[in-house]
Amino acid sequence: MLDLQVIEDPATATVALEPTRSRLLAELAVPASAATLATRVGLARQKVRYHLKALEERGLVELAGERKWGGLTERLLVASAASYVVSPSALGAAAADPDREVDRLSANYLIALGARIIREVGDLVRKARDSAKRLATLGVSTEIRFRSAADRAAFSAELTEAIATLVAKYHDPQAPGGRPHRLLVVAHPLPQKPEPQEQS
Repeated sequence: MLDLQVIEDPATATVALEPTRSRLLAELAVPASAATLATRVGLARQKVRYHLKALEERGLVELAGERKWGGLTERLLVASAASYVVSPSALGAAAADPDREVDRLSANYLIALGARIIREVGDLVRKARDSAKRLATLGVSTEIRFRSAADRAAFSAELTEAIATLVAKYHDPQAPGGRPHRLLVVAHPLPQKPEPQEQS
C-alpha cells in the first residue's frame, strides 16, 4: 500500500469521488471482504461487490489475499494507498494554472500554485516509483503570528531579500548535469477554529 496516491486520470477520479466508493476506500485501509464491508457500511453485498469491481478496475483497490471457509473462496481487498489526492491534471485544460493568474498577491494565485505542486510533484513521484528511484524534495511548514500588519510587511521584505541572496549564491544555469528545481514560498492566514459553544 502506498502512503499517498495522486489520481491523474479523470475516469479514476470520477470513480474515487463517488461517495459510496470513497467510503469503501476509507474502510479498506485494512484488508476486508465484500461481506465484511457490506455489514460495516449497511449495503447489500451485491451492491458492495459492484462498487469494489469499479474501484479494482481503476487500480484503487487490489487483492490482498483469499480465505476459504465452507466451500467458498472469499477475496480480501485493500486500498492501493492510505490516502488519495486528485491532481488538477484530471480536469485537463480547465485545471488551475498560475500562468493564467494576473494578481500574484491574490488567494486565487496561491491556490493555482498549490494545484501546480500537486500536478508536477504527483507526476514526478509516479515516474520515480516506476524507475525505483527516490525523488529529492524539500518541504518546510511552520506557523508565525505577526504583531501587526507592519511586521508582516517587514517579514515579507526580509524573507524576499534572503531568498534572492540564496538563489543568487546557488543558482548556476550553466552547471553541467545540474537539475533545475522549483522553489515556492507561500503564506496564508490559518483557518480559524470554531469557538467552543457554551453549554446552557
